[in-house]
Amino acid sequence: MSSPPTFKELFRDCQRTAVHLEARDAYSKTDSTFVDWKAGRHIDPAERWAAWHTIVSEAVSRGVEVRRARIVSTPVSEYIRFEHEVTDGLNIAAGEQVRWLPRRNASDLLVPGNDFWLFDSRLTYLNHFDGEGEPTEPEITEDPEIAKLYESAFEVMWDRATPHADFEAH
Repeated sequence: MSSPPTFKELFRDCQRTAVHLEARDAYSKTDSTFVDWKAGRHIDPAERWAAWHTIVSEAVSRGVEVRRARIVSTPVSEYIRFEHEVTDGLNIAAGEQVRWLPRRNASDLLVPGNDFWLFDSRLTYLNHFDGEGEPTEPEITEDPEIAKLYESAFEVMWDRATPHADFEAH
């Protein structure tokens, strides 16, 4: 069995769009950058995530539109405050567009059960996590029906969500 493509490969092969939905209130709480942030240490996103910045900025420079929507509970969790704080220096600096949707404003939406990336409206990369927010084996599908469902769900969320610059993480 072959291993799933890396994000570098997925972004390299992407031609038009890469959209990402995050719907958890916490991810890997043992991540060293999160641990350092909690301890009050200065975090330089460009330094900590240089490889990610390069992957995304190269795709954006080729004309790929990269968008990330985050569904969050409010008041936000400590982890979401961390994500919000590093978004400018990481995601926005790399060329991503980021929006935030309070979970309360998503109650009438059908939301996929897993975080996902959708590349060029055709390849869906499903992120799986354990109960503590640690990543487990991802799943990739090119099923056009799944891609269509996830794209539709993402666009509704995106339209309703608040641009990063206007969202207050409290």
